[in-house]
Amino acid sequence: MSGTHDAPSSKLGHMISHIEETIIATLLGLMVLVTFANVVLRYGFGLSLLWGLEVTLILFAWLVLFGISYGFKITAHLGVDAILNMAGTRLRKAMVIFSALMCIAYGGLMMKGAWDYWAPFGGFQQTTGRIIPTGFDENTRDQGWYETDFVPIPFAQTYLEDTFNMGEEYENLPRFIPYFMLPFGMALMLLRIVQATVAVARGQRSSMIVSHEAEEAVQEVAHMNKDA
Repeated sequence: MSGTHDAPSSKLGHMISHIEETIIATLLGLMVLVTFANVVLRYGFGLSLLWGLEVTLILFAWLVLFGISYGFKITAHLGVDAILNMAGTRLRKAMVIFSALMCIAYGGLMMKGAWDYWAPFGGFQQTTGRIIPTGFDENTRDQGWYETDFVPIPFAQTYLEDTFNMGEEYENLPRFIPYFMLPFGMALMLLRIVQATVAVARGQRSSMIVSHEAEEAVQEVAHMNKDA
């Protein structure tokens, strides 16, 4: 199975796919733009964007989290398929579905952990239960007053202060805004894993990973470079 797009079956699917790709490209472009601007200011004018490095780190984290789910969507994650290639068609499919179900379980745990980490920063309650959520912890300590180090607030400062900081002034962007990408990214990853599992069960995909074709692609590129 190659690392290519699964063809969306509707206009909505095409639109969603385009939005995801646009967001990923925008995040990468903003990282480059902020970094380039900082370099020019530092070496050309002796200045710097105080918040530049922190914004770049936030954008990189968002890019990674979006990329994880997108990798499942287009079958771009690498994996080891030595045993799968020795199995028959039915056994191979059963093994792939089993591994997909394990990914779903892992994704669920990741989503729970992501929510429990982010929730205090947004003034929400964490879940109870070490593994399976059994409710919400009413004793979660509100950490909505936590701020980023240098990132300014670009919008709705009064609303954010009144809603999440009991009217107290924010000097910088509250952390729950950039950190929200963590539970959102994990939820999107879990959705893509479920979609991939359904596709495997229906015979629309043969694997959850790029498989051995990635190695073949590397060998082909090496051969082309050798000939050049």
